[in-house]
Amino acid sequence: MTPSELRAADADRERVAEILRDAVAEGRLDMTEFEERLEATYAARTYGELEPITQDLPALGSAPAASLAKAARPGEVSVDWQHRIGGEPTSSLGVAVMSGFSRRGRWTAPRRFNAFALMGGGDIDLREANFADREIVVNCFAVMGGIDVIVPPGVEVVVRGISIMGGFDQPKDDGALHDPGAPRVIVTGLAFWGGVDVRRKLTKAERERVKAERERLKLERRAARRQLKNPPDTS
Repeated sequence: MTPSELRAADADRERVAEILRDAVAEGRLDMTEFEERLEATYAARTYGELEPITQDLPALGSAPAASLAKAARPGEVSVDWQHRIGGEPTSSLGVAVMSGFSRRGRWTAPRRFNAFALMGGGDIDLREANFADREIVVNCFAVMGGIDVIVPPGVEVVVRGISIMGGFDQPKDDGALHDPGAPRVIVTGLAFWGGVDVRRKLTKAERERVKAERERLKLERRAARRQLKNPPDTS
């Protein structure tokens, strides 16, 4: 999939709409052009459809869709990966035999973490973790048990596990772009009559921040639409 084929978010459409508002205020677009382009903006589904709308205007100009896709967007969670890479591992092994284990919260994941679950379950949560190196390996063996690996958005994930009468699932958004400088997590191992589930997920605090930002953007968009329907009388 090319960057231009990636699905655009509400925040991307709002960013383009803001450029259009600036352009009409500066006299670069008349109201007819503004309304046509704004309608196309809110109807756009991919970065490829958004790009031509502002390619003849300042700010975005002719920025390629790849730049749009990687740019920071309102509602996204910004992570300072540089300060989350390095340090001494706090745990390198998780074992659950007819029981469970959990690694979550603030901890430092090693270059290689080995997990084993026999008729039990394990949770490996990397959302708030530091990483001992830029690439770590999570080696999972689930026999009639299950292991969940949770990674934060922005991290590159490679799943190389094997399943036999079980499942070794990779994130649904496996093609998602990863942040520059973010660590790489390789999940490997074996699921025999068991399962290993790898997924991306925000923390509760991050979800609340994103929700609040989306609500703010919705209110701004409604206000902009009302302004279009009832433009101020300048006569």
